[in-house]
Amino acid sequence: MPDGLATSPLLSLPGMDGDRERIDGAMRASVITSDPYLTEIASHLIVAGGKRLRPVLSVVAGRLAGEPVVDDVVQGGVACELVHLGSLYHDDVMDEAETRRGVETVNARWGNLQAILAGDFLLSRASEIAASLGTEVAGLLARTIGWLCEGQIEELRHTYDVGRTEESYLASIHGKTASLYGTAARIGGIVSGHDRETIDALTDYGNAYGMVFQIVDDVLDLTATEEQLGKPTGHDLEEGVYTLPVLRTLANGRSTADELRALLGQPLDADQRDRALALVRSEEGIESAIVAARDFVGRAVNACDGLGDSPSADALREAPAALLATVLSTTTG
Repeated sequence: MPDGLATSPLLSLPGMDGDRERIDGAMRASVITSDPYLTEIASHLIVAGGKRLRPVLSVVAGRLAGEPVVDDVVQGGVACELVHLGSLYHDDVMDEAETRRGVETVNARWGNLQAILAGDFLLSRASEIAASLGTEVAGLLARTIGWLCEGQIEELRHTYDVGRTEESYLASIHGKTASLYGTAARIGGIVSGHDRETIDALTDYGNAYGMVFQIVDDVLDLTATEEQLGKPTGHDLEEGVYTLPVLRTLANGRSTADELRALLGQPLDADQRDRALALVRSEEGIESAIVAARDFVGRAVNACDGLGDSPSADALREAPAALLATVLSTTTG
């Protein structure tokens, strides 16, 4: 995600700098082992940085009543972030990716076998933390890992599929991205002792926010620069992953769609990728995807109706639109 995300209302709440330091310290501590080699590999993307939005969401959920969050809320968010990082280790192996967050991927630096095992280790640490927070949290995190796998499988089974449906795309991004945001918010509510109505509203919010997050990420993959992304532009196209802007361009019934369809369905060389990018950028597919993201912004804001009035609730209301603004800055003059 681009640096503009640093202005998110979630990150600007009073006291959030201190909470983010707590999150960062807890994440680093969670992967320390008796083996310095494993610790280094498991810490690789933690050290590389990141906004830590999933644990931040857990903390904001925990702060709805205005009280400082207890360490267990931070730990719950850290468990979600470790699941995310473990999935990135595995994704980079599958994609044969060489860079992530502006640094070498684990697989590029240490090899696929180490990356897979280190990813498994991160998932195991996440599960251990969740178990310490109670059976409900442990069961929820385990189910979420299953949702991530289901979403990834849905994506893989439609690799290079120019007939992929929007239903497939939405199911995939809900499983592999949005569900973890929903879980992070839900865990923050559970561990903080919120009532069930509030916990369910937080879950709905997190799921909708996560959908905005992934659609924004997919648009940026087609519109942002390599410097902004920290990875090559058009990577999904090269990998045969056809996201919402591409699917809507293919469905527009114009000659552009025919040319794009003729290019896709197979691996692309650099020239073919650039032409495919130009075709998608020339049509309304990107704008249409942004409209779809706005719908999920509305769903997230509506979920906040059940969260009462507080600085944290206000930040949650404002955050989805601020997230969408990060992509609008790359698609408007």
